[in-house]
Amino acid sequence: MNLLTILEMTGAGHGDRVLLGTARDGLTGFDLQQRVRVGAAHLVASGARTVVYLGENGIGFPIALFAAATAGVPFLPLNYRLSHDQLVDVVAAQDRPYVITEDPTVAADARSVDEWLALTAQDAPDVTLPSEPDPDTEAVLLLTSGTTAAPKSAVLRHRHLAAYVLDTVEFSGAAPTDAVVVSVPPYHIAAVANLLSNLYTGRRIVYLDKFTPEGWLRTVAEEGVTHAMVVPTMLSRIVDALEAGEAAPTTLRSLSYGGAPLAPSILQRALTLLPEVGFVNAYGLTETSSSIAVLGPDDHREAAASDDAAVRARLGSVGRPLPTVEIQIRNSADAPAAAGEIGAIFVRGPQVAGEYRQGGSRIDADGWFPTRDEGYLDADGYLFVKGRADDTIIRGGENIAPAEIEDTIHQLPGVAEAVVVGIPDEEWGQRIGAFVIRRPGADLSEDGVREYVRSVLRSSKTPDVVTFVDELPRTPTGKILRRELVK
Repeated sequence: MNLLTILEMTGAGHGDRVLLGTARDGLTGFDLQQRVRVGAAHLVASGARTVVYLGENGIGFPIALFAAATAGVPFLPLNYRLSHDQLVDVVAAQDRPYVITEDPTVAADARSVDEWLALTAQDAPDVTLPSEPDPDTEAVLLLTSGTTAAPKSAVLRHRHLAAYVLDTVEFSGAAPTDAVVVSVPPYHIAAVANLLSNLYTGRRIVYLDKFTPEGWLRTVAEEGVTHAMVVPTMLSRIVDALEAGEAAPTTLRSLSYGGAPLAPSILQRALTLLPEVGFVNAYGLTETSSSIAVLGPDDHREAAASDDAAVRARLGSVGRPLPTVEIQIRNSADAPAAAGEIGAIFVRGPQVAGEYRQGGSRIDADGWFPTRDEGYLDADGYLFVKGRADDTIIRGGENIAPAEIEDTIHQLPGVAEAVVVGIPDEEWGQRIGAFVIRRPGADLSEDGVREYVRSVLRSSKTPDVVTFVDELPRTPTGKILRRELVK
C-alpha cells in the first residue's frame, strides 16, 4: 500500500464531499484528485527529485504532498522558523528540489504557495506520470525536533504511513458534517498524520495558519468543528481564554493533545471547562509515523472520577499501545522490565520507520526501535513516559529523572509549569536547575519550592537553583528546548 491508495479511496468514497477548507468554498475529494494530478505533472515536467514545502497551513500542503507521491519523489516540509542560513543549507542538500515557499531567496526558481495553487488549477503539462510508487520508496522526509542535538532527516516510506492510517482509522467513518481544525504546523508528523487519517475517514479539514486561542475558538464555532488536535501550549492558552470569559465550543466532540508533556493542572482545568468533550492523549514520534499509544475519552473519564489512586494516575499516562504496535520497556541490563519499573522504551510495528538520511536504520534485528524515551508500563499495560534518556541528570554519580521532580513541583499551588534540567558543575558533575512559571498572583519563593521538593523527595533531588520565568523556550510543537535552559 502507498499514499496514492489513500488518495484513490478518498476520491472514490468522498468525491462529492468537501474535504479541505471551509464548508462554503473548500475542495471536494474529486477536486483534490484533479489538483494533485496537475501538480504531479508539473513536478515531472520540471525534473524535480524532491518537493520542498516551506509554507504555513493551507490547502497547498496536501496538494503538494500527494503530488509528490504521484510524481514518485519524496516530500520534505520544512520549518519556516529556521534561520535563513539553515533553510538555504537544507534546501541546497536536496536532490533537484522543487521549492514551494514564501521566501524566494532560499532557492533559485522557488515558487510561492499562491503560484503553486494557481498552477494546479490550470491544465496539466503533456507528460506521462510514473506508475504507482513501490510501498518501500521514500514518501516523506521530516526533520526531527532537535531539542537536545542537531536535527536529523527522518525517512518515512509509503508503507509506514499507509500502515498507520489503514490499521488505525475506519474508512469513511466520519459523518458528512464532521470537521477537524488543524493548527499544528505542516512540518510536524502530526500534520501529516492528521491529513491522511482525516481524509481517509471522510472528515473535512479546516486549516488554521496562525494560532491564537480566540481565533481557534472562533474557527471551531464558525465551521462547526467536531474534532481537533492541539499541542499542550495551545491547550493551556485555550484554557486560559475560556477562564477569561471566551465562550466554550458547542460542536466539539473530540480534542486530542500530544507532542509534549501536559501539566496535570492544565488537564484538570480543561476537563472541568469542557465536560462534554472526549479528550485523547496521543504519544508518538516522527520515526513511528505518528501515534503508537493512546489514552482515550473513556480512560480520561474513568481516571478523573476514580477514587483508586492507580486508576487516577492514568491521567498522567499516554494510554495503551495501538493494536498493531508492541511496546517494550528495557532495564539497565537490557532485559524486559517488570511492571512499574522505569527503563528505555522500545517500539515495534508496521508503522515504525526508525530510519534517518544521516545514519540509516536504527531498528535492531528483531524489529525494535529505541525511542530514546524512558518510562514504564503499569500492571494494566498503560504507558507512562518520564522523559528523554538524554535528559537524565547525573548528580554526584546518582541518576535523577527530571520528570519526578517536575511532577512534585506541579503539585504546589500556584505553579503553572515547571521544567527541570541538569546544569554542568565541576564538583557534582551536574546541578539540578528548576525553571518555574507562576500562576498570576501566586506567592511562591525559591526557598519555598526547594523546601517542598525536599519534603516529598530526598534532599539529593532538591533543586540547587530555582528560577522563575515568564515563559519557556519551546519548539513550535510545544517541546521544551532544554538546551536553551541549560545555557
